Amino acid sequence: MAPEPPLLSMSGITKSFPGVRALDGVDLDVQAGEVHCLLGQNGAGKSTLIKVLAGAHQPDTGRLHWRGEEVTLRSPIAAMRLGIATIYQELDLVEHLSVAENVHLGHEPTAAGFVVRGKAAKASTAALLKRLGHAEIDPARLVGELSAAQQQIVSMARALSHDVRLIVMDEPSAALDPDEVDNLFRIVGDLTAAGVAVVYISHRLEEIRRIGDRVTVLKDGRAVANGLPAKSTPTREVVALMTGRNVEYVFPDRPLSPPPGEPVLKVQGLSRQGEFEPFDLEVRPGEIVGLAGLVGSGRSEILETVYGARKPTSGQVLVEGRPLKPGSVRAAVRAGLGLAPEERKAQALLMLESVTRNVSVSSMSRFSRGGWIDRGAELGAARAATRELSLRPDNPSVPVRTLSGGNQQKAVLARWLLRGCKVLLLDEPTRGVDVGARAELYAVIRRLADEGLAVLLVSSEVPEVLGLADRVLVLREGRVVHTAPARELDEHRVLDLVMEGSPAS
Repeated sequence: MAPEPPLLSMSGITKSFPGVRALDGVDLDVQAGEVHCLLGQNGAGKSTLIKVLAGAHQPDTGRLHWRGEEVTLRSPIAAMRLGIATIYQELDLVEHLSVAENVHLGHEPTAAGFVVRGKAAKASTAALLKRLGHAEIDPARLVGELSAAQQQIVSMARALSHDVRLIVMDEPSAALDPDEVDNLFRIVGDLTAAGVAVVYISHRLEEIRRIGDRVTVLKDGRAVANGLPAKSTPTREVVALMTGRNVEYVFPDRPLSPPPGEPVLKVQGLSRQGEFEPFDLEVRPGEIVGLAGLVGSGRSEILETVYGARKPTSGQVLVEGRPLKPGSVRAAVRAGLGLAPEERKAQALLMLESVTRNVSVSSMSRFSRGGWIDRGAELGAARAATRELSLRPDNPSVPVRTLSGGNQQKAVLARWLLRGCKVLLLDEPTRGVDVGARAELYAVIRRLADEGLAVLLVSSEVPEVLGLADRVLVLREGRVVHTAPARELDEHRVLDLVMEGSPAS
C-alpha cells in the first residue's frame, strides 16, 4: 500500500522582488495532524513563504501539492476554500465591526440565499469562542475594544469558522501571558488531535521544543534544514542553522555597582485608577531599570503614563528635578524622554516613509530653514545616527517597511539618539526580533546606558529583564510587589512573585 502523501508539499519555491530574492528553491512538507515549526531570522523568507501558502503572493517558480494533487493558489480566497487559514502576527481584523461580524466576514451565514445577521452569526461565534476556551468574549462587542490577546482569539475563531485543514500561526504567543500561552497550546493540541495541521512560527525556541513535532529552518531565502525533530534537536544547532554561526544567549556585562550621580528620572506616587497603584521609581544616568510582570500587570500603562500618553490619577514625573506636565507627550519629549513602544509599526514608525524621515521626525526643527527642510542636513544627521547603531542596510533613503524587525527597532532608537534624549523608555524592545538581532540590540541598549542614558525597560520575557536590567521592579495586578538588583533574582523567583504576590520591598 502506497504511503499517504503529505497534506501540503511545497517544492522548489522561488520568489523575487525588485533587488531581492526572497525565496530561493524552498521545500516544505506538512503532515496532517502535526505542528510543523518554521524558524529563521527576520529576512530569512518566512513571511514570503507563508504568503505564498496563503495565496497572497504567487511564486515565480515551484510547485504546490495539496493532498497529493498539484494546485495553484491564485488568491487568499482560493487558499481558504482548500482549507488553508493564516493568522498573521499583525492581525487583519476590522476594529469597528463586532466580534461576530469579524468571524464571519466574507462568508456570512445565509438562509434561502439571503445573508442572516444577528442571532445566527452570534450563536455560531459564541460556539467557536467556547471551543477556544474564551466563552467570556461577547460576540456583539466591537473588536477595537478587546485586548491584543482577545483579538488573537477572534482571529483564530475566524479561521475555525471555515472547514480548515491547515492553520498557519505567525508569532501567535507574542502578546500572550503564560496562562494564555497554555490555552493556545491546548487549542493547538485539540486541532492536531482532530487531524488539522499547524504551521507555527515563533522566535521563542522554548515554545518550539514544547509544542512542535518537526522544524524547518530558513536562512537567506533557503531551507537549510527540513523536518528536524523539534524536541530532540539541540537549541545550539537550531540557532547555528538560523544565523550561520553559534549565538549564545549572552547579555552584555553590566556595571558591578550602581552608577553615581543624581537620578535623571524620578516617579513619585504615580498611579492611574484601575491600571496601577501609586509607586515610586528612580533611574540614574547609565542605569537600566526593568519592569517585570504578566500581561495586564500595568507595565505598559506605567511607561505610557511616564511618557505623558496617559494622564495619571495621582503623583508626578520629574526629569532632572523638574516636574513634567501630566498627560503631555510634548512636555515629556522636550524634557528628554523618548519611547520605543510595543507596537512599533502602528505606534512609532511611518511605514511608507524612508528611514531618514522616521529618524528625523522628532527633530525637524533642526533642519527647518525659513519654512523649508534642509534635506541634505536631514539625511546626514539620519545617516550618522543609524551608523552609530549599525542599522542595515546602510542606506537611510530606503523605506522603513523594507527593514527587518531588529533594524526597524534600531530606527526608532536612532530617532531618540538624534533628539538627544536623556531617558529611553523601552516597551518589549525585542518583540518580533530574531535571535541573532536580539543579541545585537542588547549590546546597543547596554552601550547607550554606558554612555549615560537612563533606560526604563518593559519585557514579558523574564530572562530578558534579568539579563539586561541593573535593577528590577516586579509588578502584579498593578502593584509593585518587589524591588531588587537583577543579580539577586532568578526567573523562578520572579514568576513566583508575579503569580502569588509579595509585600513591597
